[in-house]
Amino acid sequence: MKLHIKNMVCSRCKMVVKAEMERLGYTPRVVELGEVVLDNELTDTEKLNIEEALQRVGFSIIDDKKSRLIEKIKNLIIELVHRQNDEIKTNLSDYLSSLLNHDYNYLTQLFSEVEGTTIEKYYIAQKIEKVKELLVYDELTLSEIALQLNYSSVAHLSNQFKKVTGLTPTHFKNIRDQKRKSLDEV
Repeated sequence: MKLHIKNMVCSRCKMVVKAEMERLGYTPRVVELGEVVLDNELTDTEKLNIEEALQRVGFSIIDDKKSRLIEKIKNLIIELVHRQNDEIKTNLSDYLSSLLNHDYNYLTQLFSEVEGTTIEKYYIAQKIEKVKELLVYDELTLSEIALQLNYSSVAHLSNQFKKVTGLTPTHFKNIRDQKRKSLDEV
């Protein structure tokens, strides 16, 4: 049986969900971003117990197809921005359409309808959070960050950063006490 879990956005999330499942006496076969695979079917009572346990640690089970699709979109974007970096060799619309087997117009309409923002704005928000992270680490130059995150230029990255945060990347770097958002809050 496959459970679809909302708000799983990082490796720690996977560890927490796996620990909760094991604490409840289940041995998940697979725990991935947004999904847990169990060997056996669950009764309604078992599913409710899992739902309650997951809600206590900030997750929830997604039952309807549209919500699962939106969560998959989010997870693909997070994976792309925060883990794969420069591996996207096509545009975002083709990338999502090919992996989700849906027309991009349908995906973007559904996402906007439910989330109140566009896929593109969500993608940009994730990229800006990654830029913040890399600026705080202070290991890469702005040029290297722009290259790593597929910006066409440092100017493009800087303009987008300022539009989203109200700060230039350099100013942000100088005021390191600026709080970063966790991925599920973006």
